Amino acid sequence: MTPPPPPPRRPGRAAPGAPRTGVLSPSPARSGLPLRLLLLLWAAAVSAQGHSRSGPRISAVWRGKDRVDFGQAEPHTVLFHEPGSSSVWVGGRNKVYLFNFPDSKNASVRTVSIGSTKETCQDKQDCGNYITLLERRSDGLLVCGTNARQPSCWNLVNDSVVPLGEMKGYAPFSPDENSLVLFEGDEVYSTIRKQEYNGKIPRFRRIQGESELYTSDTVMQNPQFIKATIVHQDQAYDDKIYYFFREDNPDKNPEAPLNVSRVAQLCRGDQGGESSLSVSKWNTFLKAMLVCSDATTNKNFNRLQDVFLLPDPSGHWRDTRVYGVFSNPWNYSAVCVYSLGDIDKVFRTSSLKGYHMGLPNPRPGKCLPNKQPIPTETFQVADSHPEVAQRVEPMGPLKTPLFHSKYHYQKVVVHRMRASHGHTFHVLYLTTDRGTIHKVVESGDPEHSFVFNIMEIQPFRRASAIQAISLDAERRKLYVNSQWEVSQVPLDLCEVYSGGCHGCLMSRDPYCGWDQDRCVSIFGSQRSVLQSINPAEPHKECPNPKPDGAPLQKVSLARNSRYYLSCPMESRHATYLWRHEENVEQSCEPGHQSPNCVLFIENLTARQYGHYRCEAQEGSYLHEAQHWELTPEDRALAEQLMGDARVLAASLWLGVLPTFVLGFLVH
Repeated sequence: MTPPPPPPRRPGRAAPGAPRTGVLSPSPARSGLPLRLLLLLWAAAVSAQGHSRSGPRISAVWRGKDRVDFGQAEPHTVLFHEPGSSSVWVGGRNKVYLFNFPDSKNASVRTVSIGSTKETCQDKQDCGNYITLLERRSDGLLVCGTNARQPSCWNLVNDSVVPLGEMKGYAPFSPDENSLVLFEGDEVYSTIRKQEYNGKIPRFRRIQGESELYTSDTVMQNPQFIKATIVHQDQAYDDKIYYFFREDNPDKNPEAPLNVSRVAQLCRGDQGGESSLSVSKWNTFLKAMLVCSDATTNKNFNRLQDVFLLPDPSGHWRDTRVYGVFSNPWNYSAVCVYSLGDIDKVFRTSSLKGYHMGLPNPRPGKCLPNKQPIPTETFQVADSHPEVAQRVEPMGPLKTPLFHSKYHYQKVVVHRMRASHGHTFHVLYLTTDRGTIHKVVESGDPEHSFVFNIMEIQPFRRASAIQAISLDAERRKLYVNSQWEVSQVPLDLCEVYSGGCHGCLMSRDPYCGWDQDRCVSIFGSQRSVLQSINPAEPHKECPNPKPDGAPLQKVSLARNSRYYLSCPMESRHATYLWRHEENVEQSCEPGHQSPNCVLFIENLTARQYGHYRCEAQEGSYLHEAQHWELTPEDRALAEQLMGDARVLAASLWLGVLPTFVLGFLVH
């Protein structure tokens, strides 16, 4: 799983540090020919090389178009987007930005200032008001920020800012703090500490609702919160809160990983306990380990980076897919997919880790109807043994990652879409630590199962880490921001696939299809488009089963010179071969480290002149990506001299002809 490379350099250049010989570096002393003629030949060769082009792309790179700058650096931001809207709210330092991306019009931005209300500030770095929370309310937009280490909130209505005062738990004291806030109706859940210098142990709280609750200080070890969600189950009293986090590994063995990835469950209807120790605490807290490892390759990924929940289209909560992005100490990544049904079963049926007696009744973690309090014995057992023994494993018979990669992924969103032939695909958009997005297609059809990284998206003008990403499935857009700019990215990027029908279908992009002479979006076409249903051999659906060959490019070189031919590896799923006549001179397999397959000729001999072809092969798909002919310098000069001689003869004849005709007429 590797992305397509950056745009290729022009192929066929001299090796770095090597002298360019032949017509690329004229040498009048050696050839004995006029300097003017050699310069003419050199200019012609450079002109010919300037017309080279690459072959069809099997995968692609896309550069963002709809982008707007902040106008200044915003190192701490929060992004808010409502599905179906063309607007994006971004909270920065002392202001809120509103970006608008209307269809077929230029994007725009306006700002609303919300500065700190604190008169004096000792710590100069945190004196500003860093906006950390944006949330829609019935009468406007709720805006909360650090407010110079005195967190406060405001209500934003039509550019009017209404102060709401200090609201504990809605914003952290510093923008660097790990924080998570979840809204559900009139309920608000938060991981933010309420006092700056007290209660430093992170907790998961209900800060607004029937009663305020918090987790015990001993159930989590230095947690880093990732995502929280509420799942409505079959019975209302059984509704669950799940939150995902990573924490310090209790196993201090030097060979054990530093972090453990977790999912925790709470009953939404939890009312606290009966005793003084449990009355204000969650009584239904349990946690389980999330496993993401590949036994066949002995690769383990222990550090949870991000989570995305993809609901089942039929509304069955158990079939909700949970996509987790994990990394390891070498910053390689993996994506593991779980089901909420499996997570729920682990919490309902597993024993407690380290607890070897019979479980009390009701068992720990069980939600009780009619707002019944949890018995003290049940709370005490769960509070002292909060982890279940059974681990949560990925979906599928092998219980392995969906894929793993050498790239360091940080965030993920997933779009479920239906192609024109009716098959369902899950399209993952993964942000990298290089400020790009990888577009990965997962087939939802068990009979045609595959996972392909089909595109690398570069959403910004300047490379910078992606701070936030939001998916709008209704408008089929992504919204992403860095510290410098905000970008809108269409999901159906079909114009990037060149190479005719073969390049379009070999991309395996479910948003795109071939329509007569163009690769088009299936959502924008007025008629049925050609899409392949066979991921292994998609090109066979094209009317012409064989793609066109590459145009011939010629270069003349002197003997004993050094030269290299470079073929851009536009597909990371293909094998690239350099052939000299019929002999394979160089092979570059999928996963090749360089973005180009390079054939280096260290010392050009008579046998090494001739035709060189770069071929890309993927299954039965064979495409000639480049075709070069290396010719001796002497032959090229001879052909040029012969051409000049013909031009000179023609010029002389044209000069003599009028005189001859005039003399004939006079005679």
